[in-house]
Amino acid sequence: ASFLLLCFRSPLVTPLIFGLLLQAPLTQLSAITQPNFVLLLADDLGIGDVGCYGNDTIRTPNIDRLAREGVKLTQHIAAAPLCTPSRAAFLTGRYPLRSGMDAVNNYRVIFWNAGSGGLPPNETTFAKILQQQGYSTGLIGKWHQGVNCESHNDHCHHPLNHGFDYFYGMPFTLISDCQPTEIPEMDRGFRRKLWLSTQMIGLITLTAVLGRLTGLISVQWKTLTFLAGFSLLFFISWFSSYGFVRHWNCIMMRNHEITEQPMVTDRTTSLILRESISFIERNKDKPFLLFLSFLHSHTPLLTTEKFLGKSRHGLYGDNVEEMDWMVGQVLDAIDKKGLKDRTLVYFASDHGGWLERQEGKRQLGGWNGIYKGGKGMGGWEGGIRVPGVFMWPGVLPAGTVIDEPTSLMDIYPTVVHLAGGAVPQDRVMDGRDLLPLLRGAVAHSEHEFLFHYCGVHLHAVRWHHKDTGAVWKAHYVTPIFSPPGAGACYERGVCPCFGEGVTHHDPPLLFELSQDPSEAKPLSADTEPLFGTVIRRIGRAVEEHRRTLTPVPEQLSVPNVVWKPWLQPCCGTFPFCWCDKEGDN
Repeated sequence: ASFLLLCFRSPLVTPLIFGLLLQAPLTQLSAITQPNFVLLLADDLGIGDVGCYGNDTIRTPNIDRLAREGVKLTQHIAAAPLCTPSRAAFLTGRYPLRSGMDAVNNYRVIFWNAGSGGLPPNETTFAKILQQQGYSTGLIGKWHQGVNCESHNDHCHHPLNHGFDYFYGMPFTLISDCQPTEIPEMDRGFRRKLWLSTQMIGLITLTAVLGRLTGLISVQWKTLTFLAGFSLLFFISWFSSYGFVRHWNCIMMRNHEITEQPMVTDRTTSLILRESISFIERNKDKPFLLFLSFLHSHTPLLTTEKFLGKSRHGLYGDNVEEMDWMVGQVLDAIDKKGLKDRTLVYFASDHGGWLERQEGKRQLGGWNGIYKGGKGMGGWEGGIRVPGVFMWPGVLPAGTVIDEPTSLMDIYPTVVHLAGGAVPQDRVMDGRDLLPLLRGAVAHSEHEFLFHYCGVHLHAVRWHHKDTGAVWKAHYVTPIFSPPGAGACYERGVCPCFGEGVTHHDPPLLFELSQDPSEAKPLSADTEPLFGTVIRRIGRAVEEHRRTLTPVPEQLSVPNVVWKPWLQPCCGTFPFCWCDKEGDN
């Protein structure tokens, strides 16, 4: 009886036939072999920051053009709410915990270029498959998937070891530490504790020495020497890494060569754009994959003078508008080379905007529109629902809006299929080929369930009941906002995945997203007749999903994320790492 009730909740489906008749006839895919791919991935961009998703104050005409001339996804979901795991899922088409790229601890991203964790060499990225299919493959911009394993130049996690022929950009991620004028961002709270501990140890040592000299304390000089030595070693042990973050992490590379250490942030944007357009021009006569992984709109919000003060949303808005301009420049390069009709362009963000990122009264993080939560929150929509737009003139119907659950992991099988390759058969793949949905050949996404993780902790599950159109979402764990009711974890900086900072729900919080996309009104057995049926069905799906998981090495374990000097990429003789080869040129 419950199942029958579920089926008869179906809303009326608006007919699309008339609209499709007005469309120009689409090109047969059989007439196009090995199209080009330009994948544009923003960093920390909120779904509410883009014009075609409802923002009417930040100008994004070029991203809006992609939506107008292509297909807009309104329920496009990141596999994780932070950079490293989300991008690992994007590259592999698999939930990040399958490759060990999600965390059991609070170190949820790669923290150092000199850490040993990263995307495992046995993972097969879509770039590697396209490379085998004869594509030229390039990554311009951010990587954040690790560099080395055992030595400073083994490059086991490097883009060139994961299917890219060419790499120019940051092996790490942009952080405020990269900008000398900004307040340090990396591990800020931990760094404060280290400074405080150093000062306390130093004060104890100084007090003991003064007490010995004045005769107030009876202590041997040998003990004081040991205490002073310990104080110095403790300081060196952490300051050798955290005191030089800009030199260790803020570097630019071309393939395996370091070109800037530290990076010169004033020219980073122009160099990334130049490299992107140059890659298109070099490869215009053969199939290519360009993955332009923007440093925008991550703090410190590197923005050229041309765009400073131009938006109505301060530096963050300026930065987003500059990124949109860069999108336009790439589209122009494609048009000028006559590649528009045989190039699939995709734009998305790696996860939701960072609500807590503020300096005083300045808001430096993004906006997630009507959706609750943001970056770092594995369950709430604001952390994982992102812009997702495709454009391919003549192949994808222009002006199409699809409100079906899709995932960043779906890019993998989609591009592999179009390139004539095959997805790996020796592992579980979580992405689904989007092409039939994008072309209107099918009405529904292949995803019945999507699992929303925070680290390795399952926070929520989405169930798309295709017969009714309902999208149920059960939250097993939610973060505790601080201050209470604030909508984010402002006192922590980023919401935690486990421990005292979260609430476990039994029974789970249940929402019906098609009716309540803001997740404002949790349902209960008293208010929803299908509550028990839905919770039990989602519970069975969780059990089935967990049976597909196998133990793998934890790439983000503490031993893998700590700074190891012997793994540090260095363009000089360590520790004297400094170069500016772009300036020399």
